[in-house]
Amino acid sequence: MKSRVILLGATMIAVMASGAANARLEPEPKLPLVVWNWSGGYIGGHVGGGYGQTTFSNPYGSSIYGGTVESPAFLAGGQIGYNWQSSSWVFGVELDASGVISEGTNTCLAHSGLVVSANCNAGPNLFATGTGRIGYAFGALGHTLAYLKGGVAWQNNRGDVVNNYEYPYLSQEKTHFDYGRLGSVIGLGIEQAITPAWSVNVEYDYLHFGGPSVATAPTVQLPPLAILPANTTSLSSNYHIGKIGLNYHFDADPKAAEWSNAPLYMKAPASARPIPYAPGWSFEGASRLWLSRGKFQWDHSAADEDQDPGLLMSRLTYHGLDGLSGELFGRVDSPWGVFLKSNLGIGGFNKGKSNDEDWSPDKGLSYQNTLSDESNGKFTYYTADVGYDFLRGTNYKAGGFLGWTYYGQSSDSTGCVEFANPGNQCLNPGDNRIVGSENTQWNAPRIGLSAEAMLTERWRFNADIAYLPWTDFKGREYHLLRPKTIFDEQHGNGGGGVQIEGVLSYFLTENISVGVGGRYWAMWTKKDSDSLCSSSGCVGEPRSFAKYSVERWGTFFQASYKFDSKT
Repeated sequence: MKSRVILLGATMIAVMASGAANARLEPEPKLPLVVWNWSGGYIGGHVGGGYGQTTFSNPYGSSIYGGTVESPAFLAGGQIGYNWQSSSWVFGVELDASGVISEGTNTCLAHSGLVVSANCNAGPNLFATGTGRIGYAFGALGHTLAYLKGGVAWQNNRGDVVNNYEYPYLSQEKTHFDYGRLGSVIGLGIEQAITPAWSVNVEYDYLHFGGPSVATAPTVQLPPLAILPANTTSLSSNYHIGKIGLNYHFDADPKAAEWSNAPLYMKAPASARPIPYAPGWSFEGASRLWLSRGKFQWDHSAADEDQDPGLLMSRLTYHGLDGLSGELFGRVDSPWGVFLKSNLGIGGFNKGKSNDEDWSPDKGLSYQNTLSDESNGKFTYYTADVGYDFLRGTNYKAGGFLGWTYYGQSSDSTGCVEFANPGNQCLNPGDNRIVGSENTQWNAPRIGLSAEAMLTERWRFNADIAYLPWTDFKGREYHLLRPKTIFDEQHGNGGGGVQIEGVLSYFLTENISVGVGGRYWAMWTKKDSDSLCSSSGCVGEPRSFAKYSVERWGTFFQASYKFDSKT
C-alpha cells in the first residue's frame, strides 16, 4: 500500500514544493491590476482513477493469509465550489460527487488450513465529499494555485462474502452487502487558470471509511469434522485517487480565450526564458526508466451454471513482482489540435512470490496454501492513442483521446512450501526446482483525458487518465509437479481497467527536459471467464469459470527532447 501512496502523492508534493520555491524567486508582478484573482464560484467536471482496499476482520482468529481486497477504480463526476482570496492565499469550500467503476476479490476469513475460508468481493460505486481548501497562488500573475483540502466523505460500497468449496458437507452460502458510510478525506492538488473563465486541476485524494458488521455463513472445519456457526466480519476501507478536473468560473467572460492587457509570463532573466507552446507542428520524444511492482491473480471457480462463479476451488496469486523496464515515448501535435502519442517498453524481474490456494474438503483437506518464488520474469507493453486538444493556448493544452493498450507478462515459479495445512505435502525447503510457469497477454481499447500546463517558466506538469471499457485476456499456466505435465488454457474478456500517470518536468533548455512521474495500471476480466485443462490427461473435461486481474504501478524517470516548427 505504501508504494501506491508514494505513486499517487509524491508527484503532487514535488509540484507544490517546486512551485513554492519559484514563487519566492519571482519578482512582484509589473501589472498588479491584471493579476488573476481566484475569488468567486465555479463548477466543473472530473475524471480519475486509483486504488482502494477493503479489509475484512476474521471472526475465527488471526488470519494466516489474505483478509484485504484490493479494488482498482475508475471514476467520473462533477464539483462545485467557492473561493476567497486574500493577498496570495486562497480559501475555499467544495462539494463533489463521482460515479465509480471498481471491483476486487481476495481470500478472507483464513484462520487455519483446517477451516474452509471464504472469498470476499468488494468495490465502491459512488463517492461524495465536502471539503475546505487552503491554497497559495504563485507563478505568472498568480495563475497557478497549489492547495490542500480536507473534510468529510461518503461512499457506497458493495460486495459479497462467499464460502469456498465445501462439498459434500455444506451447500454454497454467501452474504451480500450494499451500504453507505460516512468517512474522511484529505488531499492536495494544483490548479492552473488557462483563461479568465476556465481552469484545469490535477489532484490526489486519500479517503478513509469505517464499515458495518456483515454476517458470515456457517463453514466447515476438517479435521476434526465440525460445522462452525454463522458469525460476523467488520469492514473498513481506504482509497488513493488521482483526478483531472476542468472548472468554469462564474462572473468571467466565457468568450475570452486568452488573457488581455498582460503578458503570459512576467519579465524574467534571459537564462530563464519562457518555454511557450508553438502554434505549428510539434514533436516530443523521450526515453524512460520505470521502477515498478506487479501483481497477477487467477481465480478458478468450483461453480456450475446454476451457482455463483465466486465460489472458488483454487486461486493463484503472483505478487511483489518488482521489475525495471526501459521505454520510448513520443507525441506529435498538429496545428489543428489533433495529436498522436505512444509508448513502448520492455522489462524484467527476478523478485516476487506466488501463492497457490486450494479448497478440497472432499479429499480431506479444508484449505491449502503453498508458497513459491518467482524468477525469469519478463513484461512488455505499449499504448497508442489519437486525440484532439479541445483547449489549447501558449502555456496549456487539454484534450481527449482514443487508443489501444497491450500488456504481456511471464515468469517461472520455483520451490513449493505449504504453510497452511499440515496434511498437505509439497517440496522440502531448499528444493528450488521450477514447479510451474505463467504466460499472459492483455489487449484493451482505452478512452481518456490528457492535460498539460507550464506551471512556471520552466516547470511543466502533464497527466493522462484512461478508462478501459473492455479487455481481452489470453494466458497459459503450466504445472510441472504432476505425473504428467499439464497446462491450462486461459481466456477472458469483458471486464475493464484503468490507466493513470502524471509527470513533472523541468526544461534545461528550450528543447531538452528531465522529469519524474508516477503510473498505475490495472486490468480485469469478468468473473465468468474460463480455463480449460489442455494436456492429454484432461481432454474432455468441461471449461470452468475463472476470473483474471493484473496490476503494475511505480515511478519512472525520463529525459526528453521537444522540437517545434515555427509558423
